[in-house]
Amino acid sequence: MLTQQALAQDEGVLGADGDDEAEAREEAGEQVRHGSSVGIAPSVEQFMFLQIPKQCFIYGGAMRVRDDHFKALVACVDEGTFDGAAAALRITPSAVSQRVKALEQELGQIVLVRSVPVRPTPVGEIVLRTGRQRALLDAELVRALGGGGSERGGIAPIVDLPVAVNADSLATWFVEVLETVGEWGDARLRVFVEDQDHSAQLLRDGSVIGAVTASDVAVQGCSVQELGVMRYVARVRRSQWEACGRSLERVPTVRSNDRDDLQRGLLRRRGLGEPPLEHVVPSAEGFSAAVRAGLGWGMIPEGLEGPAGRGGGRDELLPVPGVETLDVPLYWQCWRLDAPSLARSATR
Repeated sequence: MLTQQALAQDEGVLGADGDDEAEAREEAGEQVRHGSSVGIAPSVEQFMFLQIPKQCFIYGGAMRVRDDHFKALVACVDEGTFDGAAAALRITPSAVSQRVKALEQELGQIVLVRSVPVRPTPVGEIVLRTGRQRALLDAELVRALGGGGSERGGIAPIVDLPVAVNADSLATWFVEVLETVGEWGDARLRVFVEDQDHSAQLLRDGSVIGAVTASDVAVQGCSVQELGVMRYVARVRRSQWEACGRSLERVPTVRSNDRDDLQRGLLRRRGLGEPPLEHVVPSAEGFSAAVRAGLGWGMIPEGLEGPAGRGGGRDELLPVPGVETLDVPLYWQCWRLDAPSLARSATR
């Protein structure tokens, strides 16, 4: 953990600031709210992305943090380098560096680790999350006041929506969400593909404003909505099953990434050891194709099994004997913000 320390004075970076002071408070997570129905493949209507509830997010004490300092930090993290942030903000790298230094001087703590790519410190994660929330609320304020003002020629600002979604959801039910956001025309969706068991960390560090997770325990400052379940079915190619003597212990498996434990977990529950061989295919569609090709057996999201084999041919996919269907509950966690642009489709 970082220890608080005063930074050296940076002449010319921090000057008099006439911005209004604000107040901050830290909020505990809310209990999960269950939807009216839970079914296979969550629907857009259930998706909390489109129904973010209200939160009073305010800034505190005598601290003054300028918008351009927030924007510099967010741009550095999003682009990975000071040069990239400068290009995104259309300023010089020196100006970006000065703004980040000014922010650190104001806070009295370091917010960025100067690595490649740069990454936020624990303090920087808190500030980053605040910066994203502030940008979202500012965009909503402009909309509420009737447009983008003279700087944008009367055009309302684009709302930035970074979210974390697991690959299996992205390849199935989340497509409906993509279609809905595409109809808006004034929101920029940025999807981070992350396993549902680990996506909550992206909420904690401020990388995203919402995430599909496997946990109903709210991240601090977030609300939780139950989406439904993702159903997985165990499949193996007939020719491979027969070549391995119809023994699950001898059949290789396919994993989507190093964090994918579905197949191993099912083997353990059957009292079996590690698979003889594991292949890694890091996409939902590629995973399904690998199983169909006979690379190994795997738990495929329902709906991605592909066409059944004809006449019981050797290329036919079979249910893996003794391996049950698995339902994984999914939840939507997001910041508690009053963001009308995210609630538009809820009234459709």
